Amino acid sequence: MNALSSLAFLVVAGGRGVRAGAGAPKQYRPLLGKSLLSRTLEALHVAAPSALLQTVIHADDGEAFDACAAELSEPARRRLADPARGGVSRQESVRNGLEALARLETPPKIVLIHDAARPFADASLIERAIDAARDFGAAAPGVPIGDTIKEVDAMGCVVSTPERARLRGVQTPQAFSFELILAAHRACAGSKVEFTDDAMVAEHAGASVHIFAGDPKNFKLTTPEDFLRATNELLAALPDVRVGQGFDVHAFAEGAEIYLGGVAIPHAKGLAGHSDADVLAHAITDAIFGALAEGDIGAHFPPSDPQWKGAASAIFLQHAVERVKARGGMIAHVDATVICEAPKIGPHRDAIRASLAKIMGVAEDRVALKATTTEKLGFTGRGEGVAAMATATVRLPG
Repeated sequence: MNALSSLAFLVVAGGRGVRAGAGAPKQYRPLLGKSLLSRTLEALHVAAPSALLQTVIHADDGEAFDACAAELSEPARRRLADPARGGVSRQESVRNGLEALARLETPPKIVLIHDAARPFADASLIERAIDAARDFGAAAPGVPIGDTIKEVDAMGCVVSTPERARLRGVQTPQAFSFELILAAHRACAGSKVEFTDDAMVAEHAGASVHIFAGDPKNFKLTTPEDFLRATNELLAALPDVRVGQGFDVHAFAEGAEIYLGGVAIPHAKGLAGHSDADVLAHAITDAIFGALAEGDIGAHFPPSDPQWKGAASAIFLQHAVERVKARGGMIAHVDATVICEAPKIGPHRDAIRASLAKIMGVAEDRVALKATTTEKLGFTGRGEGVAAMATATVRLPG
C-alpha cells in the first residue's frame, strides 16, 4: 500500500444471490463475457485508480474469485488486495473486511463500502462519495423516491404515508472516515439488531449520516430482469458495430499434429509456419484487426522477427482482443470455417470452441465454428494444406 492509497474500496461479495435464480452466486455470473464482480471492481478502479480494492468473499469462492481477478486489467489487479473471509451476515463480512484494512501497515483514511452487484458506479458518483466522507465522516448516496410510500400494519392496512420529498432510496458506495466506521462496527459486534447497511451501523454508534446525490444508473443487480437490464445498458454504451474478415492458409509439413484454435489435433502431418501455424487462430486474429482497422497479423507480429518462431498463436489472438479492450469495446461474435479434407474437425469442434472462448475471454455461445471441404478441388482438395476464414463482430463506444 503506497502513499496514494489513503482511499480504499471495500467490496462486499460474499452473498449467494438466490433471488438471481439458479446458478453460481450472482457476483460471479457472466455479464457480456465478464463476471459481474470483475465489472464492478474495474469500474471502481477506473473511477479512482490509486485506491486499494479490498474484497470480502465467501469461504467457498476462492477459485471463482481467482478467475474473476484474472479478468481485470493489469493496473486494477495491482490494486487488488487478498480477499477477506466473509461472515454469517453482511455486517460481519464488512467488519472482517475493515479489520483486514486495519491490519495494513498504513490503513486508509477513507473507505467506500460498495455492493459487488452494482457495476455502474462512475467517476462522478465516486467523487461525490469521497467529498462527502471528507466533509461529514459518514455519508451514503440517495436517490429521490418516485412512488408514494405507504407504511402498513400486519393486516396490510395503511398506518401512515411518509412525506415523499423527505425520503431517499439509499445506494452504495457508502462513504466513511475509516476510523469512524471501524469503531462503529466494532461497537456493534454481537448486537442482536439486524443492520441492513453500513449507514445504520454508523447511526447506531451515534454518528450523523449525510445523504448525497446518488445515481439512478447505479442500480443493484438482484433478479434475472436486472441482469437483462444491465446487459442492455452495456450494449447501449457500445453502439459502433463493426465486422472484420480474416483468411489464412498453411501448407502441410512434417509433424504429427496440427494446431487449430489452440487445440493440438493428432494428424499424419503438421503445418508449416513461422509460429505454431494455427491457421484458425490466425484467421480470427486478422478478422479482429480488420474490424478495428488496425492492419493484419503480420503488421503486429512480423514473420521476420525471430522471437515469434514457434510461438503459440494464442499470443496473437490475445493481443487482438486486448486492442479491442483498449478501445473500450467487446468481441460480440466470431464465426469461423476451417477448410480441409483432413483431419476431421467435427470430433474436436467443442474443444476448439472452448479453447477460443477462453483465449478471447468470451462466452462459448459467441464462438461459431464450421468445417467444410472443397470437394477434392484446389490445394486443400489435394490434401496439401489447411485454410480458414473468419468474421469477427466487434462493438465499440460511439
